[in-house]
Amino acid sequence: MPLLVMKFGGTSVADLDRIKNAALKVQREVERGYDVIVIVSAMSGRTNELVGWVEATSPMFDAREYDAVVASGENVTAGLMALTLQEMGVPARSWQGWQVPINTTSQHSAARFLEIPRHNIDQKFAEGMKVAVVAGFQGISPEGRITTLGRGGSDTTAVAFAAAFGAERCDIYTDVDGIYTTDPRITSKARKLKKIAFEEMLELSSLGAKVLQTRSVELAMRYKVRLRVLSSFEDTDESSGTLVCDEDEIMESKVVNGVAYSREEAKITLVTVEDRPGISAAIFAPLAEAGVNVDMIVQNISEKDYEDHPGSVTDMTFSCPVSQVARARKAMEDARAAGHIAYDELVVDTEAAKVSVVGIGMRSHAGVAARMFKALADENINIKVISTSEIKISVLIDRKYMELAVQALHDAFELEKP
Repeated sequence: MPLLVMKFGGTSVADLDRIKNAALKVQREVERGYDVIVIVSAMSGRTNELVGWVEATSPMFDAREYDAVVASGENVTAGLMALTLQEMGVPARSWQGWQVPINTTSQHSAARFLEIPRHNIDQKFAEGMKVAVVAGFQGISPEGRITTLGRGGSDTTAVAFAAAFGAERCDIYTDVDGIYTTDPRITSKARKLKKIAFEEMLELSSLGAKVLQTRSVELAMRYKVRLRVLSSFEDTDESSGTLVCDEDEIMESKVVNGVAYSREEAKITLVTVEDRPGISAAIFAPLAEAGVNVDMIVQNISEKDYEDHPGSVTDMTFSCPVSQVARARKAMEDARAAGHIAYDELVVDTEAAKVSVVGIGMRSHAGVAARMFKALADENINIKVISTSEIKISVLIDRKYMELAVQALHDAFELEKP
């Protein structure tokens, strides 16, 4: 039988009525002739509640016990979904991570897949089961302990199952009806895309779009798993939602397909750093060890003390999430105290935002950067830092101009037009 993977996020299974609504969508696919693997998240708000209980019980908690507690949310949803399907007359059963088994690494709360053996689930399909309801977000370590995959891990679970079982498609049901050219809350001109390439979706996810978890897109791109993003709360058919697929499936792509943003960014500058071989490693190795997610990096001639130290000093600027500024500051101060680096001043700007344009069409079209910069200049928006890749241009700007920048870029590249 053809196989389909369907994933339902927390808002899609937030209560019994929504679980029933999701089960009706599963039943419809069974009636179309599919065997179905359903991946479920915990009911909306449940994971946060479980995390709160762990932190209240043990502020310095054992990560293994943390995983044992927070994984229980998905177990509840899986059982309820299986029961609901059974009441509808659909042969279904629930599966926890250890029952499949979903074999992962031992890195608790951030585990990665090692293997998903097919035998147990395939055997049940052969015996007449039509739906396997699998608890997302979790697995089992080589030591036999429950592991979790980190926030958004149910998306990754769904893609991993689609790859392991050779599914025809992986449908991600969520509270939005597809992927848009930008956030519709910022501009009413945002348009839903029918198709988007893996590379574009990966960039949009990493740049702040919250629809799909970045690791799930990476996995889908590696194993060529066709993803479809669609709403749990609307009637859907084969043409609904947005298909995330290989570039070859898209006949002609626009130069720019989307505008992404990240609101909570910070810009950190080390003033008058010694300009010598190895200085970049001396700066960014401690940041990596501290778990700071560095994004944009710019090195330039230092204005301060340049006349006294011509050619020997530089300024090093990088961006990171605002939430990681304290860790970044401590890492730099510790590195200076240990004598690994020297700088005169550490300047932090926590009022920045990142805005990006993304499109696989940029590979074959010139002038995208000029068009982007002119659109921002016309709105009198100053650019602090620029970063580029083959299909992306990102800029760091003052946060107060973020929404204006998104609207201006959406208009400049005429993304409202099909």
